[in-house]
Amino acid sequence: MKILMVCLGNICRSPLAEGIMQHLADKAGLDWHVDSAGTGDWHVGRGPDRRSVKAAADQGIDISKQVCRLFNVSDFDKFDLILVMDKSNLANILAMARNAEDRQKVKMLLGDQIVPDPYYHDAQFAPVFKLIEAGCKEIIKQYA
Repeated sequence: MKILMVCLGNICRSPLAEGIMQHLADKAGLDWHVDSAGTGDWHVGRGPDRRSVKAAADQGIDISKQVCRLFNVSDFDKFDLILVMDKSNLANILAMARNAEDRQKVKMLLGDQIVPDPYYHDAQFAPVFKLIEAGCKEIIKQYA
């Protein structure tokens, strides 16, 4: 299974989601490949936000070597499942979908609930980590 995690800038939520999902999948013995991307290009080529790196490290997950990138239409061909963090991400990705098959791959990580963007709130990184972790555990239950 190949999974792509998507948020706005690919520096806070989706890098956390990539790291958490890959960690949980590896722990479960699943042969899954997880990546992340953003819908905006402000941080392309940079690493994740230091606060996301710390939130992950505090839980034993290293995301420090990830590199931010922009979502590309070709990602529909490369990934089985594209998980977005909020409704804005959902709308942006669905707008790029070429057909029903592309649209079927796109889902919100937490179903109808959004993963809030912690960028402007330092204290939100740990709670966002826990939300993403819970969502990733549900995805593993559904697809393992």
